[in-house]
Amino acid sequence: MKERFGLYMVMTQPVAGYESCARAAVNCGLRYVQLRMKNASRTEILAEARKVRAVTAGTQTLFIMNDDVELAWASDADGVHLGQSDMPLDEARKLWTAPGKIFGLSTHNEEQELAARALKPDYIGVGPVFPTPTKAIADPALGIERTGNIIKNSPLSCVALGGLDETNLAAVLKAGAVNFCAVRAIMQSPEPEKVIRTLQQIGNPEG
Repeated sequence: MKERFGLYMVMTQPVAGYESCARAAVNCGLRYVQLRMKNASRTEILAEARKVRAVTAGTQTLFIMNDDVELAWASDADGVHLGQSDMPLDEARKLWTAPGKIFGLSTHNEEQELAARALKPDYIGVGPVFPTPTKAIADPALGIERTGNIIKNSPLSCVALGGLDETNLAAVLKAGAVNFCAVRAIMQSPEPEKVIRTLQQIGNPEG
């Protein structure tokens, strides 16, 4: 069954700090908050992950670790998000067998979405919708219409991502997205909670 949860927040180099952003996510009732620290050491990542875990523990906000199953396990995260070049999802499940853990997967085109169906992740990311500088080697932008078509045709819970903010979110939702990820729009603001609530008003009026 496809889930509707609205804004999925990915934290990477936040102006306000990781703990503050995680607290904002909890205050706003977000379903997911992901920690993504691409160029940090494993020691640094684990230290921040444990702080985020402390903030989200016992709340409705689920803490997802980016890329690394072992760090997800070590920080007692609620799940892990894997990219196409990370550990295969079926292998990750064999390695991390704790019950109830969430496994997300990035997809960047129709072929990858189709392949994801057999793996049955808890959700998939679909994008980037727009060009984004948050990755050193970016995947080609799909555009609004193509992203919407992939999401509408998929049986999986989908999260549209890549360059989304308050200026373009409505158009992406109109094209078929129901869940969406924002990175820079929130991370570059000293007031993350204010931005989160603005995006929620646009994309998740029930939230």
